[in-house]
This record gives sequence, C-alpha cells and structure tokens, in this order.
Amino acid sequence: MSAAESGPAQTTDAEQGAREPAEIREEIEDTREELGETVAAVAEKTDVKRQAQAKKDELKERAAEKAGEAQAKAQENPVPLATGGAFVAGLMLGRMLWR
Repeated sequence: MSAAESGPAQTTDAEQGAREPAEIREEIEDTREELGETVAAVAEKTDVKRQAQAKKDELKERAAEKAGEAQAKAQENPVPLATGGAFVAGLMLGRMLWR
C-alpha cells in the first residue's frame, strides 16, 4: 500500500520542527477564523426567531410587489375594472329593486 492510499500524510518530528513559529501562528489564526465562521453559521441556523422574521419580511416584500403589479395593471387598463364594478353595482341594484 502506498503512502497516498494509506490516508493523510503523516509529518515526522523533523518536518514539524522545521516549521517556523510565524507559520504556526498563521495556521492557528486561520483555524480560529474558520471556527468563528462555523460557529456563526450554526448559530444563525438555530436562531428560530431570526428565521421567522426573515421569512415574514420576505413574504411582506413579495405581497407588496404583487400588489404594486396589480395596481399598475389596473391603472394601465381601467376598462375591465370599471366594467366589473358596474356589473356588481347592477347586480346589487337589481336585488334591491326586486324585493
């Protein structure tokens, strides 16, 4: 079995001793940064209140967009809206007179 097949390469004591303290400090800082990012990601995923608020905000935004689109569409072509309103008014007037 070759060294590549046996898994991660093991460093010898001589190779570890060859590393400079500055390299070790840099590696430690990189590891701390990665760990901090991981902890932040896990904390964000477990914050149910924040997730609910984000979903609520997203839905509000979508509803506002849809309302704006509907309003713009009605303003572009008011004839169907006016026709529908007149039809409903006619139905109501007819019912009131029929009684």
